[in-house]
Amino acid sequence: MSTPEKLYLLQLSTTDVPLPGGHVLEMVTPSYLIEMNDGQRILVDSGFPADVPAPSQAPPPQNEKNVLEHLADLKLSTDDINTVVCTHFDVDHAGYHDSFKKAEFVVQRRHYELAKGGNARYTAARSHWDYPALRYKLIDGDFELVPGVRLIETSGHAPGHQSVLVQLPRSGPVLLAIDAVVMKRLFTTDRKAWPIDDNEEELRASTQKLLDVVQREKVPLTVFGHDGAQWKTLTKAPHYYD
Repeated sequence: MSTPEKLYLLQLSTTDVPLPGGHVLEMVTPSYLIEMNDGQRILVDSGFPADVPAPSQAPPPQNEKNVLEHLADLKLSTDDINTVVCTHFDVDHAGYHDSFKKAEFVVQRRHYELAKGGNARYTAARSHWDYPALRYKLIDGDFELVPGVRLIETSGHAPGHQSVLVQLPRSGPVLLAIDAVVMKRLFTTDRKAWPIDDNEEELRASTQKLLDVVQREKVPLTVFGHDGAQWKTLTKAPHYYD
């Protein structure tokens, strides 16, 4: 039976965002690669596209290495990816989807239909995620993609956002919260929505849902979507969790 064997954390870039009071918010843009024991490979998100300029008011990203370069470092090409999990179509998550023409893409139906219908939030990367040759599998709610990889519907940051739970043979379950919980300090139902979040009530409900998953599944590691301070402590590609 095909089950997860390795999980690679691909750090695509880092950004230091200045805050009031002289503080700095350390943020990363990530992607993830799951290798199965039968050689199948699942990519989770694909990062910021090369043809879209970063917002002029945003600090410039550093330590940039796109998903294609990460795969090349692992001696892989886009044709080696069988499935791409689309957590959502924000520009920093869907910018290289069109590079994976042989893969099947898996996305929540609610999210896909909203984006396909022309929601302005998802237009920046539309030429990449709405590429005609891509094959989409639309799902509704929580979904077992393959044994050991579960997609968890976590709306709030975006309608139809999804997080990923990966069951590894040695490390145990690893929760990829993605943008349902972008920073470790936000992993609480007392949180407030950020301006980039869609719905605070759904965001809190999804946070509680993931807290329940962590407790029920005894998850030892939750990876938060953009938490640069946490990412400094994590094992990153070319190394992996197994």
